Amino acid sequence: MTTRPDRTDPASLGEATLSVHGGNSSVGDHGEGAAIRVPITMANSYHLPYDPSTMDWSNPEHLTYTRNTGVNQIALQDKLAALEHGEDALALASGVAALHAVFFTHVNSGDHVVVSDTTYEATYKLWTSLLPRKYGITATFVDITDLDAVAAAIRPNTRLIATEVIANPTTKVADIPALAELTRSRGVILMVDSTFTPPPLFRPLEHGADLVVHSLTKYVNGHGDAMGGAVIGRADLVEPIRAEAMVDVGGVISPFNAWLIMRGSVTLPLRLHQHQASAARLAEFLAADPRIAYVAYPGLASHPQHDVATRLFGERGSGGIMAFALKGDAAVQNRFVAALRVITSAVSVGHDESLIVHVGTSGPRVAAYPEPFREYGHLRFSVGLEDVADLRADLAAALDEALPHVAR
Repeated sequence: MTTRPDRTDPASLGEATLSVHGGNSSVGDHGEGAAIRVPITMANSYHLPYDPSTMDWSNPEHLTYTRNTGVNQIALQDKLAALEHGEDALALASGVAALHAVFFTHVNSGDHVVVSDTTYEATYKLWTSLLPRKYGITATFVDITDLDAVAAAIRPNTRLIATEVIANPTTKVADIPALAELTRSRGVILMVDSTFTPPPLFRPLEHGADLVVHSLTKYVNGHGDAMGGAVIGRADLVEPIRAEAMVDVGGVISPFNAWLIMRGSVTLPLRLHQHQASAARLAEFLAADPRIAYVAYPGLASHPQHDVATRLFGERGSGGIMAFALKGDAAVQNRFVAALRVITSAVSVGHDESLIVHVGTSGPRVAAYPEPFREYGHLRFSVGLEDVADLRADLAAALDEALPHVAR
């Protein structure tokens, strides 16, 4: 008997269908004349019951006050939980708010954490300065691809391991199933930042992770016009984050941003396919040019974790982000970026437009980067949705301008 798809049953839906319909049956009026999509509810407060005198004013389960929860937030959370195959989801004001929310809620004074030595700058700063200084928490940074080093770093008071699937900016790939094996028997929370690997590319929860964090600002929204973050995973781990880090600390997402991200997420599978297809072609193009010092992209056979990436991602792709550098100093890298006419010099990733940023060789995090990153710096390149022929021509022309006298 054929299984009948039902938009109210996420498990019955395919990837694209889920991205279209997920969350739309969560809240609101579904009768005749009702909107078929959850509309923007720009309200701070909601009608109270006849007798509110015994209410818990911090209860996030009731529509009372938007700092506790809101219509658009609920819809977005339901969609995110469905997309990641998680028990529960919490949407917050930004990706960093989501990271901090996990740490603030689940790590206490005197605890220890293990952190990947290559990670997003805000994660690095939280664990090298803010959280140890304010709360007396200790952090050990390790090469997350060295499982022996990770195991050796775990202490009796280790509460959490924090890593990214594809590291920002070096594209180091973490073996999430292997890390989950290490944490499962030790009672350690495995938190995975999957911003560079949104579903359907990879779902860390299906490989043993306890919590997944996304900067919704990036691929899930995909249009560069709204900020948001999310924590998804086991309900018993997400619920205290909702109560403590959202309601009591106040990192709630705005209704408008939740609505924008909900809208953007509809096309996530389609966009991700295009991002990855173009990135794979452009990585090969750059790697073949003798003027390029290196290209770090998990889809290339030369990548140190190419085999891990292939095992984790299969034929779904290797992401839409790479790092590379020209053979030259900072002036050469800057001249190359300035010569680009289609690709935009700006921070962030996962937008509809291609973005590139030149990062130099200084700073405390650089010591953990591979040797070519330390020698040349790097250009982080987030491949957008433009015609790949236009992007390739833009890169080629900029290379000719930056290094005109170097033979190809």
